[in-house]
Amino acid sequence: MADSGEEGRHAVEPVGLARALVVCALYIATSASLIHFNKFLMHPERFPFAMALTAAHMLVTFLLCSLLYLLSPSLFPGMARTAGRRGELLRWFAPIGCLFAVGLYCSNRAYLYCSVAFLQFMKELNVVLVFALSCSVGLQRCTRARLMVLVWIITGASIAVVGEVHFVWLGFAIQVCSQLGESGKNVLGEWIMRGSDLRLDPLTYTMFMSPMCLVVLLIGTVFTWQSEIAVRAVEWWKVLLPNAGLAFALNVSVALVIKECSAVTFVLAGLVKDMAIVAACVLVFGELVLYQQLLGFVICLGGILCWSYMRINPGSAFIQGLLAAVGEAPKDEQAPILGLKSQQV
Repeated sequence: MADSGEEGRHAVEPVGLARALVVCALYIATSASLIHFNKFLMHPERFPFAMALTAAHMLVTFLLCSLLYLLSPSLFPGMARTAGRRGELLRWFAPIGCLFAVGLYCSNRAYLYCSVAFLQFMKELNVVLVFALSCSVGLQRCTRARLMVLVWIITGASIAVVGEVHFVWLGFAIQVCSQLGESGKNVLGEWIMRGSDLRLDPLTYTMFMSPMCLVVLLIGTVFTWQSEIAVRAVEWWKVLLPNAGLAFALNVSVALVIKECSAVTFVLAGLVKDMAIVAACVLVFGELVLYQQLLGFVICLGGILCWSYMRINPGSAFIQGLLAAVGEAPKDEQAPILGLKSQQV
């Protein structure tokens, strides 16, 4: 990929920027709603079965995608490029399905042990995971300026996490597993939709991803089955159905953000969502959050704004000053040794 594909590819054009903002807003709204919805359902007196709940989400996602494809194939323009390449797709989507299943299950399971606010603090550390994985596969390029801003963001996130009053190690470990699975899935998904010659659209991507993930979750459901699951499902089906529909909307919006922006931008949009959720937890639901954690959030928000500005306007005086401060040469002063063209993003 050319260097221009990394910085400002979408944001330098007003229409592209507006489209990116819309899909990010859609993702934030659906994700925040589903988080509180899942927290409500995972209560011990409602439907506290993380594996079965996650499998239901993926089953509905697959069925709705299949229905859309039957009614309007034009919504799946990438499907034509998959002809004769299903074996290759299986090789890529099998690990994506496994990673996504782990991420979803552990994310729902963590609600049994930790508060929503604490889990959102932890999710801010996804920036490091996604950026490191993206660099390792050539989707991102690590520079001094980016590294400095990421350290800035992670410092704020760490302050917020360390300040948790009701810390539970099991919940922490489960959430770490969730974030590893989610980050790996996002990076592989970005490569399939943008870095490979497949160039799948969001709905086609979701169409292939959902059955792979569903198989893993169904196997997990079999091994964790309890008779109480069927009883609670009958009792709560009127709530479970809209919950699964919202999960489908979230899966599509996640794919949209990754395609229109990048996996790293997806995580940064998630950070903004996390802050809105934490504010709601404190102001609406009365969860305990210390001033130290609020300070960490403020620090993190400053880093997010700086990172976003680096992508929107990399040629600004502020960004050029930042590059000079960390000893990084401006873009127009960088040249490959011996005239060789760089293949890095």
